[in-house]
Amino acid sequence: MTTNNWAAFEKAEPEFAAAVRARFAQYPHHVLATLRKDGSPRVAGLNVDIRGGELWLGMMPGSMKARDLQRDPRFALHTNPGAGEEMPDGDVRISGRAVELVDPPELHRYAEETETPHPFHLFHADLTEVLHVGVEGDDLVLRSWTPAGGLHTVRRGDDDEPPREDPAPGVAGEGPS
Repeated sequence: MTTNNWAAFEKAEPEFAAAVRARFAQYPHHVLATLRKDGSPRVAGLNVDIRGGELWLGMMPGSMKARDLQRDPRFALHTNPGAGEEMPDGDVRISGRAVELVDPPELHRYAEETETPHPFHLFHADLTEVLHVGVEGDDLVLRSWTPAGGLHTVRRGDDDEPPREDPAPGVAGEGPS
């Protein structure tokens, strides 16, 4: 479907994709940010589905978030932080462009597979960035993946030292290119 879909991300970074998928699976509801007509942000709750190599965003017919995405497909998706102040599995954010699925047979197939009641809007994500933020020891660890740049890891301590980039996989002593 899309060039930078979930399958492409998963193929490029299978371990990272598995960690991101697991974080989304912890809770059913997440937060979607879209852009209103005037360019201001709108946030709304959303269930996501990762299946068939795609990250799916399903919505009620005529919802404001669906209208926002039809007009301007840019979005950001944030995992549900869960209860309490601790997030032992970190925090995940995905940015991209939503591509609406409008083919009736494909919509029907998806509805049958997922038991989704008709009518509904369905979008799949063209990913532009996947970010996982977690804590390891005293470091805040930011792992980000983009289709063009691959996976980068930056560590920030709780001191005045500048952030440190982890070496690129397979390149000893060098940061990501």
